[in-house]
Amino acid sequence: MSGINIRIMTIRDYQEVYGLWATTEGMGLRSLDDSVQGIEKFLNRNPRTCFVADAGGEIAGVILSGHDGRRAYIYHAAVREKDRKKGIGAALTQAVEKAIKEEGINKMALVVFSGNEKGNKFWEKQAFGTRPDLIYRDKSLNEANK
Repeated sequence: MSGINIRIMTIRDYQEVYGLWATTEGMGLRSLDDSVQGIEKFLNRNPRTCFVADAGGEIAGVILSGHDGRRAYIYHAAVREKDRKKGIGAALTQAVEKAIKEEGINKMALVVFSGNEKGNKFWEKQAFGTRPDLIYRDKSLNEANK
């Protein structure tokens, strides 16, 4: 992972991060939640738990994480295709785990689309198990958030 710096994500990273998300297979982006305003709101609420992998001034990877005071969640983790298999995803995950522990949170979770084979294999390698006893449910509260 030579030449890669893991650092806190700022809103100045947004355009490049969004470009990475938009070109990453298996991402589920929302028009409002993932807009610059939506991500700025998320970063303001979670100022110490979102990271980018900076490769010489270019974003090679990103991971968003936040918590509700009880549980932490990982959102939108991605690594550029050309930079995969270099330990960047694992380093981002370790940065999040450390930050979340420092926030006093003891458990974290994430959601991966069942058809995202690469993503599911990655998270299995990071020791995230599945919960076959749960059914994930959601409800959109704003029809404009497509």
